[in-house]
Amino acid sequence: MFFKLVFRNSKRNRKENGLFFGALLVSVIAFYIVLSLSRQDVMIFLARMESDAVDRLMDIIPVFYGLTLFLLFFLIYYASRFQLERRRHEFGVYLMFGMRRVKLFAMLLAEDFRNSMISLAIGLPAAVLLSELISLITARLVGIGIVGHQVSFSPQAAIWTAAGFLLIKFVAFLILSGRISRQTIGALMAWPPAGVKRQMPPFVYAVAAVAGILSLAAAYVMIVFGDAWYDIMRMGITLLLGTAGTWTLFFGMRFLIGLAVRSGKHDRRLHVFHFRQIQETVIQRSGTLAVCSLLMLSALTCFGAGVAISRFYGESEPHVLDYTFDGSLNGDTPAQIRQKLAAHQLETEFLELFEMRVGYIRTAKDFDHAFAMEPLMTALRQRKPSRERDVLLNNLSYAMYPHIISLSGYNRLLAAAELPALALGEEEAAIYMDREFTDAKRLELLNDILKTSPKASLDGAEITLTGSVQTTKLVTDRSITLSFALILADEMFEYYTQGDYDVYLDGILAERESENGGLMAAISEMNQKLNEAGVPYESYLQNMGRQLFYMVASSYITMYLAIIFLMIANTVIGVQFLMNQQQTSRRYRTLIRLGASHDVLCGSSRRQINWYFGLPIVVAVCSSIFGVHALLTGILSSRSRGSLPEMMIVSFAMILAMCVVEYFYIAAVKRASDRYLLTLMVPEREE
Repeated sequence: MFFKLVFRNSKRNRKENGLFFGALLVSVIAFYIVLSLSRQDVMIFLARMESDAVDRLMDIIPVFYGLTLFLLFFLIYYASRFQLERRRHEFGVYLMFGMRRVKLFAMLLAEDFRNSMISLAIGLPAAVLLSELISLITARLVGIGIVGHQVSFSPQAAIWTAAGFLLIKFVAFLILSGRISRQTIGALMAWPPAGVKRQMPPFVYAVAAVAGILSLAAAYVMIVFGDAWYDIMRMGITLLLGTAGTWTLFFGMRFLIGLAVRSGKHDRRLHVFHFRQIQETVIQRSGTLAVCSLLMLSALTCFGAGVAISRFYGESEPHVLDYTFDGSLNGDTPAQIRQKLAAHQLETEFLELFEMRVGYIRTAKDFDHAFAMEPLMTALRQRKPSRERDVLLNNLSYAMYPHIISLSGYNRLLAAAELPALALGEEEAAIYMDREFTDAKRLELLNDILKTSPKASLDGAEITLTGSVQTTKLVTDRSITLSFALILADEMFEYYTQGDYDVYLDGILAERESENGGLMAAISEMNQKLNEAGVPYESYLQNMGRQLFYMVASSYITMYLAIIFLMIANTVIGVQFLMNQQQTSRRYRTLIRLGASHDVLCGSSRRQINWYFGLPIVVAVCSSIFGVHALLTGILSSRSRGSLPEMMIVSFAMILAMCVVEYFYIAAVKRASDRYLLTLMVPEREE
């Protein structure tokens, strides 16, 4: 009989509290995914390419695990308290009929343990499948295939997931069951009245609402104009204004709701009732709503910025070269490197092998005045003042002794990238700037000036700067990152370098698809052959590994935090509304006695839910747009900031996607509310 009762109550609790059970499943999935990162194919690949960065990322995972346990404990405690409060009368009946408190405690413990095991049984397999899917999608974003992919299961991650989940559930249950066991049967049988806070004069709420709006506006202005990242003090002021503004806005929300009541249509049924319900709830729970709004803001900001950053790193570096061989590492010339490749039958596996020659102006005696481009600088100063112009003026002022690049090698690179070749005369030069040191707006500004073919001085000789700024990377990895260089015809290059320059041998594989997989497999197999041949190299995997690491770090961690924050905020708001609805059940019963139908009550309740969820969501969405802008501005490099408008568009799309998720969650809360209101109709029916 005892176990039948446990089974029946456990099943009923899952049906009545589907939102909370769903939150438990999401927490289990999130736990496992973040704890099993080290076993995924993508992270195994990254450990070979970016071992130090991956190790640091893995060191951070326990911190996120502990933080999540701390946050989810309060979520589980709060939601579990709601479940137990709803069953107060049931517990009182059990005790009145002779059930001992020890047996009641054992029954509740068995119910909680059974639901927890069901959550783990469903959540862990779902987490394994989802982690594999995420791993495949992450790798696909950078155009690679997974070599011999196999479904990986991390027993350690599963054990820590189950242990952490069961621990916080058990601790929360002990605290709550202790509160229940200390209450008398009479206290359990009686429904506690809804608490009412002392109301302040309307003027106080009006001042608080205005102060909150002004504080948020001030924080937004500091973010837009870049003051938020000027120094630590201004950053703290921005955060303080945003947090305090949100808090005071919700405290003064009663005044705004009152205006809505007076200005709304009064012919709708229960119009004033449901607004008074919202008004009273906001007064009592303004702090909770403010915290939930800040959690939603954190979730939307993390999700929007994380997806935008991962997408940017997946597309920021075009893939042209597969390998670069640097003979200076062991004293080999390009010819000797070719001989080694040919000796091991590797030269034929490359579609292209060409030399990239880079050097300095060896003819110059005065290094501080080897190169000057005053006409270009003058034209730049005459342009409309802007941040891009000022950055260019500052950077180009140091281009007095630049690198020079041979035209023939660079044209081979452009041909490999399927770009038009450069045509330069003996007294012409093209400008090269690595993508690390520029952005789209600066390139546009500089290219517009280059259309006028400004003159420049190279070691005392006059040359013409022509064409557009070139940005195609010279090698596969970051061994060469030139902030400014000149591309010269081969004869001029030989003259100014005096035959003293570095030569890099760039290579493109003939077959970029391996029998075992995609590009990653092909380059991995070639790496093994080159290691056996003793040929030093740099491959595209170094660059791709770095991009993939940033994608994984940004997408996994930010999305993980976004899910946790959003789940906590939604569960707290949903549970709080349902608790308040139960505490005010006598008001609904009074309306039923006055003739209100179930449809009318549901309509009023649904409008309350729209407002109750809508208030923190609207504030969070408005703040998240500025929050994403601040986050991207603060963590992106100068090159990456050039893509800020495009990244903001992606972030805004992700914020809208999260709002769609919110819509479905709100719909689930409405269905739960409808079911509860239907139970209130039953005692009033006459059979």
